[in-house]
Amino acid sequence: QVQLVESGGGLVQPGGSLRLSCTASGFTFSSYGMRWYRQGPGKERELVAIISTDNSTHYADSVKGRFTISRSNAENTVYLQMNNLKPEDTTVYLCHVYIRGYDYWGRGTQVTVSS
Repeated sequence: QVQLVESGGGLVQPGGSLRLSCTASGFTFSSYGMRWYRQGPGKERELVAIISTDNSTHYADSVKGRFTISRSNAENTVYLQMNNLKPEDTTVYLCHVYIRGYDYWGRGTQVTVSS
């Protein structure tokens, strides 16, 4: 059974940093690309970052230069380092993997950027 569990969210001041983690189980983690999305109330889900099996990465323009996605295959975990956070980054962040025709999502972790 595929499971994705996010952690690391919280309240941070503008300009601050957070590191999100997504720990995976139930599949061969090293064989799949991983993604971070975010979704606010009443908004469409937005792709934030992608990391492939060869560690190549892709970022949304809105986070480029501020966020860094990485992975540890030994720990079955994907990370999202978020620096220089802005109030507009406030939302729920979700981990995602696509396996053999199915989308799997974690429950998400709330990030709030406010003074």
